[in-house]
Amino acid sequence: MRIVFAGSIGRFPVGGHAWVDMQYLLGLQALGHEVIYVEDCGLESWVYDWERQQMTTELNYPTTYLRDCLASIGFEAQWIYRAGEQSLGMPLSDFLEACTQADLLIVRGSPITLWREEYLRPKRRIYIDSDPGFTQIRLMNADQELVETLAQCDRVFTVGQCVGTEKCSVPIGGYEWLRLLPPVFLPSWTAVDDVNSSDFTTVMQWRSYAEVTYCGHQYGNKDKEFPKFIHLPKLTKQSFLIALTGPHSVPEQLLDHDWQVISGWKSTFTPQGYAQFVQRSRAEFAVAKQGYVAMRTGWFSDRSACYLASGRPILVQDTGQADSLPIGEGIFTFRNLSEAIEGIHAINADYERHQKAARKLAEEYFDSGKVLSVLLEAAIN
Repeated sequence: MRIVFAGSIGRFPVGGHAWVDMQYLLGLQALGHEVIYVEDCGLESWVYDWERQQMTTELNYPTTYLRDCLASIGFEAQWIYRAGEQSLGMPLSDFLEACTQADLLIVRGSPITLWREEYLRPKRRIYIDSDPGFTQIRLMNADQELVETLAQCDRVFTVGQCVGTEKCSVPIGGYEWLRLLPPVFLPSWTAVDDVNSSDFTTVMQWRSYAEVTYCGHQYGNKDKEFPKFIHLPKLTKQSFLIALTGPHSVPEQLLDHDWQVISGWKSTFTPQGYAQFVQRSRAEFAVAKQGYVAMRTGWFSDRSACYLASGRPILVQDTGQADSLPIGEGIFTFRNLSEAIEGIHAINADYERHQKAARKLAEEYFDSGKVLSVLLEAAIN
């Protein structure tokens, strides 16, 4: 098939975010499909420049980052970045022809800000929700860009594994949300045998965006959940390292309670730096957004899938993952502080077994060949 894939690598220039879209590009290509990447900012490009610590509308900053990311995976000429009437990357005429010839348009994460005529040319269109609960509430609250994007799509998918079930309180808005696990292109994520890594790590933002409200309930970010586990470093002998991303200062409570914190954008700015950070870890310890927990979305992080593929066990906050994944070997979940401590002890007590189990879980559940084959079958039928 010919596939046009709409992502957001340039607008959110950090390695972990870039990898989300790159897993799809590599996976689709490995399945034998011709893939073109498009990033459309609408009328104007607004991107946060990490080094200058300010917003920029210049196209050179995001497109340099995008070009470098895609060149590293062999997509040197298969992309275009658009803002208003401006574009960089492949010739616009070639992209318009690609849209005409395309069998499928995939929109992942951010909705398309400006629906141009050419985005209606592909035979089928699908949307992949990467922020379950928050996406659906924005839809119910009549977010114009999201409403229009979904109105143009034939199928909608979500990484929330419980969305649409009785256990989950996410409003589905009249849509059939097909559930999808985050894909990992396994050849790019080899298992690391090192058993001497010391830190449980994660890459995170303290607060990604404003809270959302639905039916009188507010749903927020990790800043609402993390304080429940703030004492963890002082209650165990385990060391913890956070690569904290975002235009905010480090919360004092993290430093006061012995969490090691480094700059996320500096340490994981490139896809290569992000992969090295993950693979040098002993395991992942991750708190979820309060909205994911409160709504029981079954959210599973693309980042956690990268840890598993690297042979790194994960200890993640319970959002309902047990409904779709085996828990207790390679993957551990926690609901409270005592369960988090138990999970740390369990991983360290038989580390090599959990390393091997992590990689096997990645191969069984997150292999891009398997995940994307299911996606495409559902997309075209």
